[in-house]
Amino acid sequence: MTTPAQIRIPASYMRGGTSKGVFFRLEDLPAAAQVAGTARDNLLLRVIGSPDPYGKQTDGMGGATSSTSKTVILSQSTQTDHDVDYLFGQVAIDKAFVDWSGNCGNLTAAVGAFAISGGLVDGKRIPRDGIAEVRIWQANIGKTIIARVPMTAGEVQETGDFELDGVTFPAAEVQIEFLDPAEAAGAMFPTGALVDTLELPQDVIAAGSLQATLINAGIPTIFLNASDLGYSGCELQEAINGDPAALERFEQIRAHGALRMGLIDKLEQAAERQHTPKVAVVAPPADYIASSGKPIAASEIDLNVRAMSMGKLHHAMMGTAAVAIATAAVIPGTLVNLAAGGGERNAVRFGHPSGTLKVGAAAVHRDGEWVVEKVVMSRSARVLMEGWVRIPGDAFYC
Repeated sequence: MTTPAQIRIPASYMRGGTSKGVFFRLEDLPAAAQVAGTARDNLLLRVIGSPDPYGKQTDGMGGATSSTSKTVILSQSTQTDHDVDYLFGQVAIDKAFVDWSGNCGNLTAAVGAFAISGGLVDGKRIPRDGIAEVRIWQANIGKTIIARVPMTAGEVQETGDFELDGVTFPAAEVQIEFLDPAEAAGAMFPTGALVDTLELPQDVIAAGSLQATLINAGIPTIFLNASDLGYSGCELQEAINGDPAALERFEQIRAHGALRMGLIDKLEQAAERQHTPKVAVVAPPADYIASSGKPIAASEIDLNVRAMSMGKLHHAMMGTAAVAIATAAVIPGTLVNLAAGGGERNAVRFGHPSGTLKVGAAAVHRDGEWVVEKVVMSRSARVLMEGWVRIPGDAFYC
């Protein structure tokens, strides 16, 4: 029996924020995968090692978590006044599915560096020393992001002393600015309410409903009060991920929330967009011990947040969810704002399973509606490996 040889594709394996992913230049992909469709999805699935019924992604580059089962495709921008187009694919672990419905805020921190090193940014715009401002068009959601990448001696500076909870080692700080992060089509609050009543079956929640803030900013997110679900808001991963009934309840809440937000037309469609919406629980500040063993004092934070990603409690915080948290926090009356003590603010520091994160936001009330002009946070990024990934030559055929 003759089997096809492997092919190799130029790629980089990069950490961005608290996530890792495989980065490609669009022009380096096989011709069939340079356009959206089955060939592209099949290629990325094989690169990452999905679907894997064992849930390990042993035969691929994935790390068997939502934070490490990610792919990025970059190209010179087709948009005016932008440097690079950024397309993100969240690869399912146990299903043959790539979700293109949202952005990865953490990997955004690596986009600027990859774009500079990959020759996708005009060299005239890159200082030899200082900060390079990379203008990113996030193609999944149609939004502009600015990455400020440090440069030293004409090269991207990756090392430094910036510490990010959820990442073991320090690195250079990369500031990310999400401009106008609310959903491009439709309202930031799709139901028109800052706090909504989400109707649910009684086998999901005995009361038959939950208070929720449903928001489209950074990524569509459903915010709930942790106490309404019997949580303190200080939980670590094992408290939820080791409870199959809790995971199923969160998935049911996510599906009903997606329907209420107008993201799907019927509940069954929620399985076809695992990446969005996110579900997060909020609680007032309280002392807890982070997953690293680091004590977090209530006095250090404004509130606690725990967020679900791809069906599991995230080990830290998704970058796009942090955008949603900051957006909701600066708008008086949302569940996030109330958990943080209410009132007006322009930044929020929240606790998550790995530690804390501060995110700034600028919001204005205009023509009877809230508008968030930008959200700013600091992350870090570095190349872990670069060269080629290899996959069987017939792995992406339709």
